[in-house]
Amino acid sequence: GAVRKIRELIDKGSLGDIYYYDSTRVNLGLFQSDVDVIWDLAVHDLSIMDYILPSSPVAVSATGVGHVAGATENIAYVTVFYENSLIAHLNVNWLSPVKIRRTLIGGSKQMIVYDDIESSEKIKVYDKGVTVKNGDESRYKLLVSYRSGDIYSPQIDVTEALRIEAQHFADCIQTGKAPITDGHAGLRVVSVLEAATKSMKQQGRAVQLKAQSLAVA
Repeated sequence: GAVRKIRELIDKGSLGDIYYYDSTRVNLGLFQSDVDVIWDLAVHDLSIMDYILPSSPVAVSATGVGHVAGATENIAYVTVFYENSLIAHLNVNWLSPVKIRRTLIGGSKQMIVYDDIESSEKIKVYDKGVTVKNGDESRYKLLVSYRSGDIYSPQIDVTEALRIEAQHFADCIQTGKAPITDGHAGLRVVSVLEAATKSMKQQGRAVQLKAQSLAVA
């Protein structure tokens, strides 16, 4: 429900131009033997980004390290680049003493704080930001004004996410309509995951994403 509400706010232009997506998704364990922390935790944010952001990523850079001999990386930082000024950064960690699921989404008009651990008020919308204008004295002088307005928490659907997913899946089978997240969405997410893993093995070198794997059917 929270993710669908964020998508709704972005689609109707409430946030304006999207500047960044910044997520912290950390906890203590569970160490996976078959995948690294990016495939375990970052996959959730990449799926959310694929659903809510208005454009497709063009490159990804990732760094990470493992602290258990013979195991996969347990801490990683992923940066996803877009053609415009939009940038996304993901912090994923299996060695955090606390569990955090917090995402910041900044736009030219408003900003969102999404805390999935909150039992209520998972989304808070901030009417805050900056306005930059050229000064009269010099074309190189910038006038920066800060905007600080109201904060509100929109009402969201609190139905269990897995229940909604199962109902939607069954409905698509019965009616034949296209699902919200289909195989093409899965391909786009896996393409970013594979590129992030490749980048991490090369100490953060940016890996370009193939346009054909990102195209929406």
